[in-house]
Amino acid sequence: MTHSPDMLTVAERIALSLKRHDVSMIFAQSLPSAVILAAEAIGIRQVAYRQENMGGTMADGYARRSGKVGVVAAQNGPAATLLVPPLAEALKASVPIVALVQDVERDQADRNAFQELDHLALFQSCTKWVRKVIVPERIDDYVDAAFTAAVSGRPGPVALLLPADVLRAEIEAPVLRRSVSLGRWPLDRNRPADTDIARAAAMIAAARAPVVIAGGGVHASRAAQSLAKLQEEACLPVLTTNMGKGAVDEHHPLSAGVLGALVGPRSLGRHTLALVQEADVVLLIGTRTNQNGTDSWRQIDPASTVIHIDVDPSEIGRTYEAVRLAGDATETIDALRAALATRDLSKRHAARAELVERIANCWGMFDAERQGVSHSGATPIRPERIMRELQSQLTADTTVVADASYSSMWVAGQLRSLSAGMRFLTPRGLAGLGWGLPLALGAKLADPDKPVVVLVGDGGFAHSWAELETMVRSNIPVLIIVLNNGILGFQRDAETVKFGRFTSACHFVDVDHSQIAAACGCQAVRVSVADGLAEHIRTGLSGNKPLMIEVLTDPEAHPPLSLFAAMDEAA
Repeated sequence: MTHSPDMLTVAERIALSLKRHDVSMIFAQSLPSAVILAAEAIGIRQVAYRQENMGGTMADGYARRSGKVGVVAAQNGPAATLLVPPLAEALKASVPIVALVQDVERDQADRNAFQELDHLALFQSCTKWVRKVIVPERIDDYVDAAFTAAVSGRPGPVALLLPADVLRAEIEAPVLRRSVSLGRWPLDRNRPADTDIARAAAMIAAARAPVVIAGGGVHASRAAQSLAKLQEEACLPVLTTNMGKGAVDEHHPLSAGVLGALVGPRSLGRHTLALVQEADVVLLIGTRTNQNGTDSWRQIDPASTVIHIDVDPSEIGRTYEAVRLAGDATETIDALRAALATRDLSKRHAARAELVERIANCWGMFDAERQGVSHSGATPIRPERIMRELQSQLTADTTVVADASYSSMWVAGQLRSLSAGMRFLTPRGLAGLGWGLPLALGAKLADPDKPVVVLVGDGGFAHSWAELETMVRSNIPVLIIVLNNGILGFQRDAETVKFGRFTSACHFVDVDHSQIAAACGCQAVRVSVADGLAEHIRTGLSGNKPLMIEVLTDPEAHPPLSLFAAMDEAA
């Protein structure tokens, strides 16, 4: 820096504030240049994306995996508009992101300046909080307010608009100097009143057949270990939503896997659904009770008593009237455990052996029913076979990422978590195509020593091919598995079920993705037979360079979603 500590530009003060908030990297493409130059000058790394949609999603993956706030930066106008999709995903998925967006100079506002847009209006629908900095001297206040909004309460994205002339302004250090670090989440860990905890504990202890459904809020709160203790101490069967995948060890005898809409033929959920349908008490933890997570809101018996733990009070009772436990998942689960320790849990322990046997039988029937496809040597290759080969190479330290649509469903329904807190990252907030690869890049940057594998369909991968160059240039060694079936699978299959035909957009020409990867300097293999697939996966997970495995998969294969159940039963 060229100034004394008492006289800096606003951009330099922003960089210092970011450093104070434990920001070590910014996902950007140079702009706002004043901020990025100041940040790089003090050791904050710029990870240069190729497109803002992908950069915002990299920040999302980084935040989910690191426990720190993801920071993305962009130019005004068209660049800013491309941040809307990833910020909307983060808003729905409760992921803290701070977006630093350059705006036109203050004296050029409302004069049709180059790439001028009403960014306040643009970001209102996709962020928790958006402000424009008008007074340079208040920049520290605004940066701290942005981070506070992102990590407090229900985490989410925020946008800070920075007019270019404000960034150049020189200001003195504020009289009231800020020193707190706000870059990790969750910021506040609130918990319900003791009376509410006691009421819920009494219901669980007295229940005939209680069940837990754990959502993504367990990961957001880092509550997996607390949930594991609750599961064991109170003998509670635990199922998860798609975003809750990995919240519990799925080899634990009381873990019944992912449910949601994965209840068709050859699914685990087909057998475990009864656990929820027969439950007299359903404990929801950190879940939005969204459509996919509840199979269109029809899995919980209206006669059941619902207890709902959530950091967002407005989510409790949104769909199911519930006993309200508004608070941080870790704090609330631990308080619930303490209350249950004073209760008579003999009824729960007496039911354990039968419950364990029942859940084991569910897993056993699931494995038997999918054996034909998971062990198939047919070509094109069945996705279930790929999942079996991948499962054999996973460790509890592996982060598994998926794109939206079928890729997410293969991961959620076919793989098995190896520990409480194992991370499976899927874009299930809005579930937009193309976000698998950038989520994986962000996750790898968050914890470079842990292996990351991402599954993407050929349809979704087309949205993010350009970030292969980002991956190579930035040396981010991720294993990419492309499931190439030559179609938009969900679109074709859903249209077929609903209308008996599908549109002309569903089929692609044959694309050799391995050549695209090679053109970007990424090692790649194209696989058409299952033999040797395991070795390629092993290489990709153990290597220190990126690898893409393109697998030619069966276009007739689809996950066992309830939407296709009738069609599959008739087949």
